[in-house]
Amino acid sequence: MANTISKDEILDAIGAMSVIELSDLIEQFKTKFNVTIAAVAAGGGGAAAPAAAVEEQTEFTVILKEAGAKKIQVIKVVRELTGLGLKEAKDLVDGAPKTLKENVSKDEAAQIKAKLEAEGAGVEIK
Repeated sequence: MANTISKDEILDAIGAMSVIELSDLIEQFKTKFNVTIAAVAAGGGGAAAPAAAVEEQTEFTVILKEAGAKKIQVIKVVRELTGLGLKEAKDLVDGAPKTLKENVSKDEAAQIKAKLEAEGAGVEIK
């Protein structure tokens, strides 16, 4: 197997994932290997709490990390998403990293992230 990757490379890749990407990965893992979180947690011992925490998170915070090259378009999207005025939205974008929305659902957070990333902004979901 010439194209094998090490465990460290796998862990580095997982560590770089957002919460939503990690959640999707867990679902794909469960489907592919026909396991449940309880079965994985029973074998993993101390890993049970973090895996359960990812599954239980229902509210997310969307953080604008950086405006990117298309700052005006990002300001327009921020205004659309938040209902802020032009000056407030510009100040939020200029002050990045800033929290954009708190306590939103997984789907809403993903939609917000997609809209902002389409304009070149850097976004993080926690």
